[in-house]
Amino acid sequence: MARYGVGGWLHSLVGSSFPWGTLAVNLVGSFALGFAIRTLHASTVAPEIRGFLTIGLLGAFTTFSTFSYEAVTLLQDGEWMRASAYLFGSVAAGVAAVIAGLWLASLTLHARA
Repeated sequence: MARYGVGGWLHSLVGSSFPWGTLAVNLVGSFALGFAIRTLHASTVAPEIRGFLTIGLLGAFTTFSTFSYEAVTLLQDGEWMRASAYLFGSVAAGVAAVIAGLWLASLTLHARA
């Protein structure tokens, strides 16, 4: 529901010529996953709770299957530049967002120690 809500909200805000909603959800979800993994593994949270939060909640929030479909649709529509920007932005920025989440969680954990 959150993924659908964010996607719909951005679609209504900026239009549908580029899949901004999916891109935003993938980046936010990637960052949150990096942060959650680092934070939860440093805690005493039960493995079942960790799995629920990372695989269940954040796994359901990110949308790489939708990403793939939208990239193919852009390519089929002849939108090679938009498709390239979307593919690169999603993958490269997603990896960067996970790294940023891990880094921020490490800073937070070290500040508490």
